[in-house]
Amino acid sequence: MYREKIDAFIDAHRQELVDDVCELCRYNSERMPAEEDMPYGPGAAECLDAALDMAEGYGFETTDYDGYVGCIDLNEGPRHLDILAHLDVVPAGEGWTVTEPFSPIEKDGKIYGRGTADDKGPAIAALYAMRAVKELGIPLKKNVRLILGTDEECGSSDIAYYYSKEPEAPMTFSPDIEYPVVNIEKGRLNGHFAAEFAASGALPRLVEIQAGTKLNVVPGKAKAVTEGLDAAVLADTAKAMEERTGAQFLLEEADGKTVITAVGKGAHASTPEGGVNALTALVSLLCALPFAPCGQIEALKKTDALLPHGDTRGKALGIQMEDELSGALTLAFTMLTVTADSLDGQFDTRVPICGNEENVLHAAKKRMAEEGLTLLSDTMNPPHHVSGDSDFVRTLLKAYEDYTGLKGECQSTGGGTYVHHLKNGVAFGAAMPGRENNMHGANEFAVVDDLVISAKIFAQVIVDLCS
Repeated sequence: MYREKIDAFIDAHRQELVDDVCELCRYNSERMPAEEDMPYGPGAAECLDAALDMAEGYGFETTDYDGYVGCIDLNEGPRHLDILAHLDVVPAGEGWTVTEPFSPIEKDGKIYGRGTADDKGPAIAALYAMRAVKELGIPLKKNVRLILGTDEECGSSDIAYYYSKEPEAPMTFSPDIEYPVVNIEKGRLNGHFAAEFAASGALPRLVEIQAGTKLNVVPGKAKAVTEGLDAAVLADTAKAMEERTGAQFLLEEADGKTVITAVGKGAHASTPEGGVNALTALVSLLCALPFAPCGQIEALKKTDALLPHGDTRGKALGIQMEDELSGALTLAFTMLTVTADSLDGQFDTRVPICGNEENVLHAAKKRMAEEGLTLLSDTMNPPHHVSGDSDFVRTLLKAYEDYTGLKGECQSTGGGTYVHHLKNGVAFGAAMPGRENNMHGANEFAVVDDLVISAKIFAQVIVDLCS
């Protein structure tokens, strides 16, 4: 019902939609130091103001929640459906060639610029869905609220603030992922462990390890400094370990010491099997070298035993598990600092819906304690699951199938979205399956046709759920 009218409206306003996406993408809305009435700095505040002004220009009522979140209401009916999008962006970064990060342009059916795909383009698609329903005069019994956050990329404190003021709607979707519907988000254990030991000056020795850049990134490079090793033994061991690990080892003499650089392949921590972990490869090499016995090397070998190279399922740590709906637990050992008297490491674990604190957190803590390591983490973020058989999810999938002709089905992700802690929240759009849009990278873009069809899909969902 109403499909022809919705199609015609969105098609007629295609260029306006593109222009509005470009308008919001001119703001550098990455998180900056807070100022008065600007909890995430002036860039995010100005972008939020612009979005709310835009919505008011189209006749919508808006509410600003102290600069954390802005809301746009379709009508005055009881709240039934929330659409949760965000206006903040990751830093621009380097390597842009099509345009400057905050000078968006339309070219070859795409809008280039930081935030076009994540998540300003989808936010505008949702706004245009609401415009279509409003301006076409389609009767609704219940309200739709578009919630525009400004801190999704740095922890979602904006949404925590909002939900401290307002209750959840009966249904929520976030257009911040690929279609069709992501109804399962794995839980997450951010493992932080440590060990202390007496320093030793005996040679040969490990001077230090500095490896990893972020908890959620499988490191593509990792470095260690050694002293007193026989060069031939080191070279032979490194060569053998290259064949075993798939990493490369670069050896460089400096100030009487040897710098070892492991070179692997980076990956996101939610898909560690897609990379070659330089950190774990480096630890494997170091544990095979003839260092003088000491507490430091003993702790490193115990770490290697619990988090070995190639074990991306947590088997050695005793937490391997899998279920049919959400797949396997993944583990990525991503950060490690070792000095003469201490070891400090971190690993990123994505937990399927069969996992909980008892069989993941407590099991890992116990296993590490058995090896003399201390797991400092005391909590984990639980998995999130909304039934794929609910009327809500079925309605989303039907609209997706009707407008795209593609099969609609539920999916699981190791990542997390705005809806992770919402009882009836799922991620839905706004990129087509398999779309590589350079999100978080240089030359980020949104495909205009994706945004247009998303606006149509969202409008149909609003009609189907709120009439």
